[in-house]
Amino acid sequence: MSVELRTDDVDAFFDAPFHAYDASVGYVSPLKSDIVHMLDRDKNPLWTAGNPFRFWTAHRGGRPIGRIVAHVHRQSNRAHGWSRAQFGFFDCADDAEAAAALLGAAEDFARTQGLSELVGNFNLTAMQQCGVMTGGFGRRAYTDMVVGAPHLPRLLEANGFEAIFPMTTFELDLANAALPDEAATTDAAFGFARIEKRSFPERMEEARAVLNDGFADNPMFVPLTDAEFLFQAGEMSSILDPRLSSVLIEDGRPVGTIICIPDLNGFLAATRSRIGLSTPWHFLRFRLRRRRAVIIFYSVVRDRHGRGLMGAMLARTIRRLREAGYEQLGITWIADANKASLRQMEKLGAEPLHHLHLFRKTWA
Repeated sequence: MSVELRTDDVDAFFDAPFHAYDASVGYVSPLKSDIVHMLDRDKNPLWTAGNPFRFWTAHRGGRPIGRIVAHVHRQSNRAHGWSRAQFGFFDCADDAEAAAALLGAAEDFARTQGLSELVGNFNLTAMQQCGVMTGGFGRRAYTDMVVGAPHLPRLLEANGFEAIFPMTTFELDLANAALPDEAATTDAAFGFARIEKRSFPERMEEARAVLNDGFADNPMFVPLTDAEFLFQAGEMSSILDPRLSSVLIEDGRPVGTIICIPDLNGFLAATRSRIGLSTPWHFLRFRLRRRRAVIIFYSVVRDRHGRGLMGAMLARTIRRLREAGYEQLGITWIADANKASLRQMEKLGAEPLHHLHLFRKTWA
């Protein structure tokens, strides 16, 4: 029974990981509607900006057992001088033939675009889900964290990919967290603006400006347009806990932000990431019982680095989480080269949760 490769089958693309992995992997999908939205050529700003992409699913015996997206993020290539195509959403059963078919299709796409390397996972950019899990298998993940099976790195290496750019996610037991000093933000010049529904557009635009400035020197970063940022964050207003996310204002200027949301993975797992008749009941149950949250990103503008603002913002957020009854906090990926952020995690008492790498294949 041979492997069949299909293109543009959105339903199979969503279903593939559920067939590829057993429950021990701990895979949790984004909502199916979000997957459909991401792959919509007319709605995702990545595609409407002219970035080419294709996606495939691998089928055996009529069942989808693997998937992959390949695309060119031209903004990244211009910003960093790369000749790169990116792959993402690489999920596959432990099936050498299926993996070779998927990765081969993505490589052929990259070569057709005249590029010299293929790198991933990017689901779909470095500011969304990023990396292939290489350690911490079986440990429960949080919203916006990549989850994969132990065989994925082996399948990638068998197809000529090498592991680069190590990253780590973290988990913090809030009851035992060591709070940083908040003195840096106690001056009258500073104030915190909560991110809540009524002020969501204004606060999120401030958060985007802080993110773009604070991350400007980070590897792989490309400033997000307002359309890209709202596309990624637009649905967040419906699941926000306004006690958790904020923008730090200094004399009327946004200088810092923390985007922290309740962990949705329990709700998504209960609904298998589909909207149905029981979804409202599951969501109410989730809201009443939520005890886990996740920091999606935090940032301070560059001319305020080294002044203790980040530590003060984290301390305030942790206090708010405790007061709201949260018990565990996840922190999405931090590059192993980012020593300052790693030191911050160590000071808080956060423990490494998962290890990830990008995987790259190059050719002449």
